Amino acid sequence: MTDYDRTEIPAVYDRARDHGPEVLDLWTRTVEVLLDGRSIARILDLGCGTGRFSEGLAAQFDAEVIGLDPSSKMLEIARRKQRDPRVRYEIGRAEAIPLGDESVDLIFMSMSLHHFTDQAAAARECRRVLSPAGSVMIRTGTREQIASYPYSPFFPASMPLMEDTLPSREDVRATFAAAGLEVADWKLVPQTIAPDWATYAEKLAAGGDSILARLSRQDFEAGLAAVRRYGVAEGREPVVEQVDLFVLSVAATHPNPGVP
Repeated sequence: MTDYDRTEIPAVYDRARDHGPEVLDLWTRTVEVLLDGRSIARILDLGCGTGRFSEGLAAQFDAEVIGLDPSSKMLEIARRKQRDPRVRYEIGRAEAIPLGDESVDLIFMSMSLHHFTDQAAAARECRRVLSPAGSVMIRTGTREQIASYPYSPFFPASMPLMEDTLPSREDVRATFAAAGLEVADWKLVPQTIAPDWATYAEKLAAGGDSILARLSRQDFEAGLAAVRRYGVAEGREPVVEQVDLFVLSVAATHPNPGVP
């Protein structure tokens, strides 16, 4: 798994991965709809990175947001951008969340699950800190979607890396079920990540994708050149990808391991 503090990815992450206010609004509104009017006072943005979603979640729900991430470089950027006093950033790992039992109403994860060293331990910690009526929402890549991701045909060497790195949908279900969290809903959410393929190529060139960062220089440059050629020849349409969103809730018969 990528240790972002040993890379230069944090410095370019927002330029490569921030898809604009429309995508932020898409996701915060999607979360709101799925919560179906439930009151949310405290949110854990687990694996928050540079805080791309933290302030949007705070604004959408008028809630306190704790952004937790193991990367000091990522958090330094998040704090530099921070404007909303309802948000605070803390260094920490999903496998040992530094919060009390049943202390959050919503846990939001965005493209962070596959970076956890021990996903089973992270799932148990989510169960521990989640309030009884709370929800976990996991925005993640999955193995089932690999072939459909926009850059996959252009970077064939990335596909086995994704197979090794990304969970399957059944992996997600089983890992969290073992911790007492069951899938209440699931959907594919389409998001526009670039207005055209030329713009998409420049976002890829910024170097913010942890999978592409593992390719050889030759494979990366060849794939990037192929995306650019496609953009010139016929790629004038928006670039859209579909992302898995899992909604989990506390299983009725599963006790909280942190509560006596």
